[in-house]
Amino acid sequence: MADAPYLVALALLERGGQRALPLSGQSQGAEAAASEEPGSLGHSLALGLLLRLWQQSAATPLRRIDSPASLLLVELPLEQMSERLPQLKADWLNSGDTAAFHRALAELALRGWTVEQEPRGPLRFQAWP
Repeated sequence: MADAPYLVALALLERGGQRALPLSGQSQGAEAAASEEPGSLGHSLALGLLLRLWQQSAATPLRRIDSPASLLLVELPLEQMSERLPQLKADWLNSGDTAAFHRALAELALRGWTVEQEPRGPLRFQAWP
């Protein structure tokens, strides 16, 4: 199970006028990693991250970065998650270059999805990039 990819939900946003990149992740089982969509783990990570952000918005205004890919789920090899993702996050927080962040993340990711929802509809995952 240690070789199973890590599924990470992340949001590119501004919190109180400062860039922020909160994330949440969990190791996947082999069956989930073989599925075309992120399944129940993806739903859980996305909703958990959004709930955490919603709770924080009471204290500090939040604004998502204007990009269709401001809320993402990505599947990463565990070693990339722990070695490269922190540097990508720091680079984006310092530069604000969203296009460069997306390019670098796409190079690391095994696969990815944007998270969308139609009014009164279920969460929908669209392949990314």
